Amino acid sequence: MRKLVYGMNVTLDGYVAAAGDDIGWGGPPSDELFQWWLDQELAAGTSLYGRKLWEIMSSYWPTGDEQPDATPAQIEFARNWRDTPKVVFSSTLGEVGWNARLVTGDAVAEIERLKAGDGGPMKIGGATLAGAVMRAGLIDEYLVVTHPHLVGGGTPFFAALDSWVSLNLVETRTFPGGVVLTRYETRR
Repeated sequence: MRKLVYGMNVTLDGYVAAAGDDIGWGGPPSDELFQWWLDQELAAGTSLYGRKLWEIMSSYWPTGDEQPDATPAQIEFARNWRDTPKVVFSSTLGEVGWNARLVTGDAVAEIERLKAGDGGPMKIGGATLAGAVMRAGLIDEYLVVTHPHLVGGGTPFFAALDSWVSLNLVETRTFPGGVVLTRYETRR
């Protein structure tokens, strides 16, 4: 069974986006944090996206390596992003590109099917999509990268759950600017 990892940048009060889908609170990541995210991307066999995160990622990363100020890590990230198979879950998009497949039906059922198959770990991005998968008990690992900002509301990282989920702490790490990674595995 394939491992499913959910990780995003989060404010100290638990939001991936402030009101109005504003993600500007994080600013550009430090080189060390960007390299860490690149390492996570390189380890994934498949990326799963909700519509909003897909629109953000696909608006920049297909040509991110062509930007005049792109760092070597950003160039590698862009190339890996294009090459990694992606599944986009949306009932409103008509098509997707960049090595991606669109799923308009039941996201939880499709992710259960993908988990049961062969291949490397899958990473899921997008809080709404991850929330449905979290409630279904399909997430194996959580990567919470907490930034020292309070935004007071917006899109939460964690979904409202029907029952408790117990986690084991696997790792903590501090990055420049007071950013803290906390990695948890789901206790089964």
